[in-house]
Amino acid sequence: MALPPPGPDAAPVSRSRARIDALDAARGVALGAMAIYHATWDLGYLRLTPENYALTPAGRIAAHLIAGGFLVLVGIGLVLAHGGGVRRRAVLMRLLRIGGAALAVTAATYALFPGSYVFFGILHCIALSSVLALPFLFAPVAVTALCAAVVMAAPHVVGGGVLDAPALFFLGLGRTLPQTNDYVPLFPWFGLVLAGIVAGRLGMPRLADTRIGGWRATRGPGRFAAFAGRHSLAVYLVHQPVLLALFAGLAALTGPHPRAGEAEFRTTYARNCVATGGEAAACRLAARCVVGAFRRDGLWAQSHRTFTVAERARAQVLSQDCYEAAEGTAPVP
Repeated sequence: MALPPPGPDAAPVSRSRARIDALDAARGVALGAMAIYHATWDLGYLRLTPENYALTPAGRIAAHLIAGGFLVLVGIGLVLAHGGGVRRRAVLMRLLRIGGAALAVTAATYALFPGSYVFFGILHCIALSSVLALPFLFAPVAVTALCAAVVMAAPHVVGGGVLDAPALFFLGLGRTLPQTNDYVPLFPWFGLVLAGIVAGRLGMPRLADTRIGGWRATRGPGRFAAFAGRHSLAVYLVHQPVLLALFAGLAALTGPHPRAGEAEFRTTYARNCVATGGEAAACRLAARCVVGAFRRDGLWAQSHRTFTVAERARAQVLSQDCYEAAEGTAPVP
């Protein structure tokens, strides 16, 4: 892969210093944050917490920050690995490792979650971005920065039409949000890889001469984090199956959390209530009432499966009673 040497605005990175412990440790910290997020998702999925906090607005923000941090580090890592010239064999081996792992994730999630399997998650994005980013290692830094901004802004100004075709979901430019457990499309996320390249080309020559650049992870948590960061792909592939198995065993012993599913039930009930002509305020009050009524009548556990005819009739009576009571107490808009 013949590419031109770096331009005058970015100093080449010495391959003898291509391993910076602080960056490995940063990658390890990002892995730890990802493990915490996945543990939160697993607990919610297995109904061990009142709701799936990973799917709340705060949880989604955390997921975006974690994924974004990884992708910026990918860009910096590309500068360290190929800033002095692209090593074709290293590129190919990296693509085979990460691409193969991405395909394995797709196959495993399709078997476990066929309705929401991962077809283009963070590993797929890293694999493709690592190839698309190579020319930007040698383009003027200003051009790379401009392209990063364009890629990150594109989903806000482009979309719809043919870009909503399922075959183009990997681009992230459609208006349709696919049903999947991990979705990291090229737009806007490739822009963060380019931002990492900008940071690497401008910052790495300076970092090497600082205390952070010279730091060595020889003991304590730093050593553990750096080790995890150097083996990030293996850690990524192993940690989620291990966590899911552990929490599944815990769920088998303890059963679901007593309040598991309440928030989701109330949201769904209120939405359906409004859709059938109910007042929004009364529907929200009725939703809380119905949860309590179902518990008192022993219907709550059954609400997570299909009701029998008798149970459905009783549930409808309780729902109607709750709505009528809420309608009389709800504030008039």
